[in-house]
Amino acid sequence: MTTAPRPGGHVEYGAGSATYHAQVVETPGIDGFEPPRPGRGRLALSEESASYVRALIMSGELREGEFVRLDRIAADLGISVTPAREGLLLLRGEGFVVSEPRRGFVVAPLSPDDVADLFFVQATIAGELAARAARRLSDADLAEVDHLQDQLARAARAGDGDVVVRCNHLLHRKINQVAAAPKLNWFLGVSVRYVPTRFFTSIAGWEEAAAHDHAALIEALHRRDPDAARTAMEQHIRHAGELLVAHLVRTRAAIRDGLAPAREAPAAGSPAAPPTDVPGHP
Repeated sequence: MTTAPRPGGHVEYGAGSATYHAQVVETPGIDGFEPPRPGRGRLALSEESASYVRALIMSGELREGEFVRLDRIAADLGISVTPAREGLLLLRGEGFVVSEPRRGFVVAPLSPDDVADLFFVQATIAGELAARAARRLSDADLAEVDHLQDQLARAARAGDGDVVVRCNHLLHRKINQVAAAPKLNWFLGVSVRYVPTRFFTSIAGWEEAAAHDHAALIEALHRRDPDAARTAMEQHIRHAGELLVAHLVRTRAAIRDGLAPAREAPAAGSPAAPPTDVPGHP
């Protein structure tokens, strides 16, 4: 693993030739990554540490059996070792790392099935939210969804991944808001934070899928058909999960073989890191 400071608030933490990039910004991404701020409590800092390392593990930058260096995590995030360690304790409770006495924290196994399970949870909750939204969307709401989808499709054709991710998030967030189910949105937000959304533009086929998969969903919303909206959303989320699993398998194989991934992950400070008040998702 290597780590080095970069200009402009960037940090790097990599395994082999693959390097994770994050930019320290004032607006958190939907996976919970947020920079240190004056007056923030230890809990926020530990959650920041957990989010950062979780993304490294989910992306394949930190591999099964690899030791996580507390000093490097602390240096990357500009925090002390204490909240960095507390973040790893949170991840131990989630099953992402295990602790070895007198040695430290080691990355736990994370199988493709584990990742698929996360998307199964997302798909189930998001499908119910879409069904509820189908009953509640106004004409103005539908016009906003259509506008976001038009922007997304144009960005996908232009190869502008940051705009695709941003519009995709806003479209899903609009549907989730209209559903008026705060508890379901909370559970969705919990599941979404385990997926490193800033990596989606590195996934082969994701931008096209984001543009294409919405067609059936939006058609169902216009018909105000709850069952069709649920089915379309579930299929869309599961498709995104399949693409991410395939990407992780390729990335981990490339790291194992000493080869760099084909594309670099987008910075956390790019438009690919949208706000968090109501969750969006793939």
